Amino acid sequence: MSDGVVVLGVGLHPFGRFPELTIDDLAREAALAALDDAGITFREIEAGLVGRVGGTGPPVGVGTHLFAQLGQHGIPVTNVELACGSSSRALMHAADMIRAGTADTAMVIGVEKMERGMLRVGGASENYASLMGLNVMPAAYAMRAQRHMADYGTKPEHFAQVSVKSHRNAMSNPFAQYRIAITLEEVLNSRMVCDPITLYQCCPTSDGASAVILASEAFARTHTASPVFMRAWAGGSPVYDNGREGEGEGPTSLVAKRAYERAGIGPGDIDVTQLHDAFTPGEILTIEDLGYVPRGQGGPFVFEGGTEITGERPVNTDGGLLSRGHPMGATGGAMVTEIVRQLRRQAGERQVRNCRTGLAQNAGIGGVNVLVFST
Repeated sequence: MSDGVVVLGVGLHPFGRFPELTIDDLAREAALAALDDAGITFREIEAGLVGRVGGTGPPVGVGTHLFAQLGQHGIPVTNVELACGSSSRALMHAADMIRAGTADTAMVIGVEKMERGMLRVGGASENYASLMGLNVMPAAYAMRAQRHMADYGTKPEHFAQVSVKSHRNAMSNPFAQYRIAITLEEVLNSRMVCDPITLYQCCPTSDGASAVILASEAFARTHTASPVFMRAWAGGSPVYDNGREGEGEGPTSLVAKRAYERAGIGPGDIDVTQLHDAFTPGEILTIEDLGYVPRGQGGPFVFEGGTEITGERPVNTDGGLLSRGHPMGATGGAMVTEIVRQLRRQAGERQVRNCRTGLAQNAGIGGVNVLVFST
């Protein structure tokens, strides 16, 4: 059994709108960039996984189709779907394979070409989540935001500041979809979507791809003198708490505790975080779930600069889903790419000082993944 799992290479295709490109084009560019970053050839990859939700392109067998663009040497290829958390869950499976010793290398490709407009979830069946409006993503986030405001006095300005910060961070990210600065007033005065969430507090639908190569420590040591380790990972799904949403422990809190325990660290040891901010309340709620600040203090903490690149708890240094973009299958891989670049001191203007440990929290419909990395 191999003890160490190393992120050997990362690559991205820019996020945005590329009507002239296919998912093949997007995935191939990200994968070749990751191979170049790792300093290996595709023939050295022993397993392939693909995170993709839907959109345009082949409806079935997409994993084998995409990896065939790189070459064919008989490796097992697995498709993984967990909505927005697809590629981070695929990374967890790849890491399990490497730790178990069934492969020395694995590549995870995340890719998506998304339609414009609101994300449609599930079918026409009137299940509990649909009847309660929980399958409409802005509404789900807005209801949690309203509860937070009622319980703790959080203000609309606190949520809006997340968008201001994320847009500013994305300006120095050449792969981001929105590389523009935006003011607090512009965010607050943009069209109301679902109170208190306005248009500029919603992530875009996007095209894009990510690729991450994992390797055993023994293999990685022959290719790099400064490895970035994937130390721990954990996943979970929602927990019923007798309707007391916001008062009980949600899946992120429970999953994060398992990841901290497996990594042998605590919340205070994390230097940089990439988290799932599909809508601005996500950042405030999640930093509380991760144990970075006490329950109810996330709003003022963000508003006062606590999650800025130069703040106490840097969050979404590349612009996050809000500004980097959110091609669902590629998002988890993009989070990991940014953390790896931060830990390697390759983030340029976005670089967090003295960065040694990073965490990615990636949520999909029905599941949450937390991954911990360190040098």
